[in-house]
Amino acid sequence: MRELTYYVATSLDGRIAAPDGDFSAFPVTGDHIDMVLEEWTDALPAPALAALGLTPPATRFDAVVMGWRTYASGFPHGVHDPYPHLDQVVVTRRHLDADVPPGVRLTDDPVGEVERLKAADGVGVWLCGGGDLAGTLVDQVDRLVLKINPVLLGEGAPVLSASYAARGFQLDRARTFASGVVVAEYARAT
Repeated sequence: MRELTYYVATSLDGRIAAPDGDFSAFPVTGDHIDMVLEEWTDALPAPALAALGLTPPATRFDAVVMGWRTYASGFPHGVHDPYPHLDQVVVTRRHLDADVPPGVRLTDDPVGEVERLKAADGVGVWLCGGGDLAGTLVDQVDRLVLKINPVLLGEGAPVLSASYAARGFQLDRARTFASGVVVAEYARAT
């Protein structure tokens, strides 16, 4: 059974993007980038992989689930098939009839889709974003990996939007980098 991992960059105050969806405040240079390139290659979008001459190893993920806004963030850059090396699922209620590439599947049933993906053979499922979708899927999340960036945004999209219910996670690993980024990895408490 595959695990669902919510792997996401966040600010110190728990925001994954500014109010307008911009996430350029997060540092894209520094020693934490080496870790991303070495350990999380399969979570890089196709344009980044091509620019770096990398081939994703499929050691962590072979499927990705994202909300429509996360998916559509690539449109201004001509990216409509961001992760062709992964089974791509886009959750949407309004765009189910959108014209998408063959490697992208649209659904309006995120919980059912994640249950199907987790039950299938494979490596792992990545919850790419955003916070509303993470809130819907919070009870499906097996692992939480936060790339905590040394910046306060004040407002913007939260890491997750969910109604209150305490959910326990155990710290598996935490690493600090000279860039100021902290990567904290948690597993659902049993």
